[in-house]
Amino acid sequence: MNLKFRIIFGLTFMLSTAFAQQTIQGQAVWVVYTGQYKLTNKFGAHLEVQWRGDANFEQNRQNLFRIGGMYYLNNQITLSAGYGLIKTFKPSLTDFFAENRAWEQIQYNYKWSDNKNIMTQRFRLEQRFVDNIILNSDDEIVVEATNYQNRLRYLNRNLFHLFKFNTDRNKAYAILQDEFFFNIGSNKVNANFFDQNRLLIGFGINYEDTIRLEVGYLNHLVTPEIGNNIMNHNVSMSITHNLDYTNSKK
Repeated sequence: MNLKFRIIFGLTFMLSTAFAQQTIQGQAVWVVYTGQYKLTNKFGAHLEVQWRGDANFEQNRQNLFRIGGMYYLNNQITLSAGYGLIKTFKPSLTDFFAENRAWEQIQYNYKWSDNKNIMTQRFRLEQRFVDNIILNSDDEIVVEATNYQNRLRYLNRNLFHLFKFNTDRNKAYAILQDEFFFNIGSNKVNANFFDQNRLLIGFGINYEDTIRLEVGYLNHLVTPEIGNNIMNHNVSMSITHNLDYTNSKK
């Protein structure tokens, strides 16, 4: 059995084990803005803001802010690193706890079918510092401890060209992507090796290679260390802004 089939078998086994447990179902909405700014031929900047709430837009469940620097190794490979701040709602205390996160990644883009379709593979390593909040004896919410965790993420994202409209630079496409999360080493955040999975199926519009608008269904499976697994059926909406400042300098 070669390495590719071993990886597929291992991932399938972990997912089947996760689904074998009792799973709590839910709904949510995720809204994302991502900015990719190419400043020179080799360097760029990354900005990302996310809002995650319930299906009725009434309860804010999580906010994410991520920044980073990018290095374009060549036309296909990009190296990035940066910092993330995440605020997550804890229902039992009706308050948010914070997570400070460093991250590093390598991303590979491959175009096929006359450069119409794009496959992206991304490996991201995270160093997470997650606050554990409690209610003290004075009924005040305080940070009891900050726990550290290493996590590895693998994303496979595919864009399938559907048709052009208005001009040749405007394109519609279908989206199929999946991302796996793995915890590395011992930690107090989540001792499970398999942390979560995010499967997205959707539709997007690429406007003149500058703005991408996407909407889709996101199946989000979470495997907490304690308690039942959680599967949220999410509506995902995103805007990606690509600005190439090297063209304006010519």
